[in-house]
Amino acid sequence: MFNTVSGRKREDAATSGVPSGRSPLSRRARGAVAAIVACASLVGCASSSDVVATGKPNTYAVAASATGGRLAWARAHEQAMNQARDYCERRGMQTSVTMETVSGVQTMTEHGSSMNFECHPKF
Repeated sequence: MFNTVSGRKREDAATSGVPSGRSPLSRRARGAVAAIVACASLVGCASSSDVVATGKPNTYAVAASATGGRLAWARAHEQAMNQARDYCERRGMQTSVTMETVSGVQTMTEHGSSMNFECHPKF
């Protein structure tokens, strides 16, 4: 079909592989890509401090923080727990959390978890 405005011959939908008037990505696919990008930007990451000894015997402290999304506190808690667990397991012991303090409640702010824990022999 000939386009009188541009003076070009319009490709037939059967020969181009793309339906006329549509881009290669459908609206649904573009929406899915946009949603994935938005979710990925909210995921954020978590980081933690080194485990340090406290004044009590066999009692240690670790802190972790995370940003992005409503559940950043959960990622901070998990990161701190993993650090504590790894620390005790390297010594052939198990972890017992004695105190945890969490901070940050608003979306898109830094959330934190500070915990004290002890390492006990495995039973």
